[in-house]
Amino acid sequence: MDNLSQNTYKPKPAVHLVNPPWLRDAVIYELNTRQFTPEGTFQAASRYLPSIKELGATVIWLMPVHKIGRKNRKGTLGSPYAVQDYLSINPGLGTAEDLKHLVDEAHKLGLYVILDWVANHTAWDNVLVAEHPEWYARDWKGDFRPCEWWDWSDIIELDYSHAGLRQYMTEAMKYWIREFDLDGFRADMAGFVPLDFWEQARMELEQIKPVFMLAEWESRDLHARAFDASYAWSWWDAVYEIANKKSKDLGPLFVYYSWQYRSYPNESMRMTFVTNHDKNAWEGTSRELFGDALEAVVVLSFVGNGIPLIYNGQEWGDQKRLPLFEKDHLHRESHPMGDLYKKLSALKKSTPPLWNGKWGGRMIQVKNSAPEAVLSFVRKKENHTVFAVFNFSDQDLRVTFEESLHHGTYKHWENGDSQMFEAGTVLPVKAFSYRVFLKTS
Repeated sequence: MDNLSQNTYKPKPAVHLVNPPWLRDAVIYELNTRQFTPEGTFQAASRYLPSIKELGATVIWLMPVHKIGRKNRKGTLGSPYAVQDYLSINPGLGTAEDLKHLVDEAHKLGLYVILDWVANHTAWDNVLVAEHPEWYARDWKGDFRPCEWWDWSDIIELDYSHAGLRQYMTEAMKYWIREFDLDGFRADMAGFVPLDFWEQARMELEQIKPVFMLAEWESRDLHARAFDASYAWSWWDAVYEIANKKSKDLGPLFVYYSWQYRSYPNESMRMTFVTNHDKNAWEGTSRELFGDALEAVVVLSFVGNGIPLIYNGQEWGDQKRLPLFEKDHLHRESHPMGDLYKKLSALKKSTPPLWNGKWGGRMIQVKNSAPEAVLSFVRKKENHTVFAVFNFSDQDLRVTFEESLHHGTYKHWENGDSQMFEAGTVLPVKAFSYRVFLKTS
């Protein structure tokens, strides 16, 4: 093959951005400021930043902090995703100085803060409606329109065919990075906004400081030049189907992991979550959604492929559904789930195979004697190995494993008990339970 042919057919990198190094073992904490404390303010939330750090989270995702529209508002307080002014702060949450203090205190603790950004749509009374009505999408009658096919009557959509809108939105994002020293954005409905907008915005944000960009969407191409991480919606769908016996086997999970490893670049990070503000508000608490399988699903979100999310209140047992349009709060109380998250976060940080994206080890399936109910895999990195087994059935099982990938002497991740795996080893796994083992060679 001549030099020209070699250059023509040489594989090209799928990812062209540089992930911030602090994403290596990151755990995201979604902070719903309105519902996080009885006061529902930045000042009150700032007092509890040390507890978030103690939990093991490293990135705080602040839900939208902007003024909320009044026209066609839903509920008493409205949705934080109906933005009235992209350069404003909701006075119910506090002042600009309060937000700066929260970010500063987070940084002192070694935490990073990203802001929820709603680029696809605005409130009906956003300042842009009067200033630039031409920037809005229209229905067949020529009127402003909410998102098509959805009951989002409190918002109207923007039209990104206008260069002026793209510049305005990018400058607004840069304002928050410059003025508040934020560390990036979570992009709401990222796929409803053209990808080339996000790529340009990422490039300009990087000229200010390295940022972390999280997309609420599933698409391989988002990771090329715009986003470090994207949602693993289909992972959630898969574990929900399996936990609730809507699937006769583990097929949905196998499909998810197959697509992740064959379609997405190795550098991509997918955010795995058990709940978030949408799931909690509209579908149920974690226990309502996952029942007896909840703990196993939480553990899989950390030891499987993915950058894990904790939604505020999960550490206190995810006590109730928190409405998006009203004020409510949770009671802070010790709960076994908080202890589990602390252990999992510590495990992630200390175990190279469990690191995120390009830093971690690939999941490799270990076939077992109960493939319809038991998920088993190995992740390796350097001289570290993790062997994980999950029983998603309602029956206690005794499982054997094929081939020799998992062979060796391990320690149980929690109690340190020794466990040898060799040909013929039988492992008991209780119903809706998990076993995680660690080996260093």
